[in-house]
Amino acid sequence: MSNLSILYAFIGGAIAGAGAALLFAPEKGADVRERIADLLRKKGILCSDNEIDALVEQLTTQIDD
Repeated sequence: MSNLSILYAFIGGAIAGAGAALLFAPEKGADVRERIADLLRKKGILCSDNEIDALVEQLTTQIDD
């Protein structure tokens, strides 16, 4: 496994972990989505509202399994 693959895996895991942590926080859904969008923007990742909604849905599905 190359160093770049390990880095991508780490970043992906960190984003998924942060998203899961935000989903468990006792806040409104809109507030959580905004926090996720802000976090991704700070990391240099630009996402549309639809992409944020899809990410939240994917994380929710993985958490429920």
